[in-house]
Amino acid sequence: MYNMITGFLILVLFMIKSQAGATAPVELRGVWLTNVDSEILDSRESIAEAMQFLADHNFNVVLPVVWNDAKTLYYSQTMDSLFDMPIDPCYAGRDPLAEVIAEAHARDLAVIAWFEYGFSSSFEKDGGMILSKKPAWAARDRIGGLLTKNGFEWMNAYHPDVQKFIFKLVSEVVANYDVDGVQGDDRLPAQPIEGGYSNYTRNLYFSETGKYPPQNERDPTWQEWRAKKLNTFVAGLYRQVKTVKPRVLVTWAPSIFDWSLHEYLQDWPSWLRSGNADLLIPQNYRYSFYEYMQTVNDLNAQYLGIPDNLLSKIYPGILINVGDYCISEDFLSRCIEYNRTMGFNGEVFFFYEGLRKNDDALAKMLRSKYYRRKVKRPF
Repeated sequence: MYNMITGFLILVLFMIKSQAGATAPVELRGVWLTNVDSEILDSRESIAEAMQFLADHNFNVVLPVVWNDAKTLYYSQTMDSLFDMPIDPCYAGRDPLAEVIAEAHARDLAVIAWFEYGFSSSFEKDGGMILSKKPAWAARDRIGGLLTKNGFEWMNAYHPDVQKFIFKLVSEVVANYDVDGVQGDDRLPAQPIEGGYSNYTRNLYFSETGKYPPQNERDPTWQEWRAKKLNTFVAGLYRQVKTVKPRVLVTWAPSIFDWSLHEYLQDWPSWLRSGNADLLIPQNYRYSFYEYMQTVNDLNAQYLGIPDNLLSKIYPGILINVGDYCISEDFLSRCIEYNRTMGFNGEVFFFYEGLRKNDDALAKMLRSKYYRRKVKRPF
């Protein structure tokens, strides 16, 4: 009798353990790595220390910037041939992307290369190096001025040479580095609603519609035409990446919908519907829990117009630090709990330095409450 009871208990414990293993959580626990207001990419040693810190706190994805301020953080044959600048001079003699990949993969952290600058050419530099050498690449507003929004100046996202340039930047990273994914954000692909008035784009619109663009940049037909051009770019970039290396993920981190569509022509629900997004990380950046909750509520299939099964590809982005702002532990806790309540199994934080503020307070809280153990990634 004793042996029967013991055997039964062992069987029950085995079944419980097996069931627990079968239902082990799958979560995306990511963080963006920047080269602005951060020294993490300044040396191999600081990169290694950061990757160990993230592994110790049970993160599983890092998203290092590789394209910022019109410079690359890796050796770029494209930038070398076009602009005689193979890498940001700050990193001459080094390759930060290669270093991040080596240190991250050694600790089972996936690496998604983040092309932060997207179609921007400069910030408060009148177009900067790119447009000084390639003036035909400039995007224009309705009075013919250089397209500028919030200080950023823009290349023309509808120009084939500009698109080819971005294709090459992304493709060389995919081909030459062991990345797990690539990512565009609120500037890739994007174009401020005020743009589209370069001679090239005006003539393209006329050739396809028989009309020149209206002076009202928010005219619905004109807005839809431009958004669809960006959708076509998304599809082309997705195909290009998969052609070069099929296993590499194509991910996007756009602004929240539908503000993204009405300000930057990012119709990202259509990117999901068309099968051109392996992961979608909307920037749900808000400074109060109520506002954050509203943005998460809008991440539903009915509002986005996508099938229910595609919601599993969406993971909210959370702002934890920018400038002097650092999110409170309570606010962050409520955001994560609300994500799980709404069925979103993971999040990505902007940005790494926020985890280290106040004696690593946010990282310690995450490790003790939500990221207690390592989990599988959703890819």
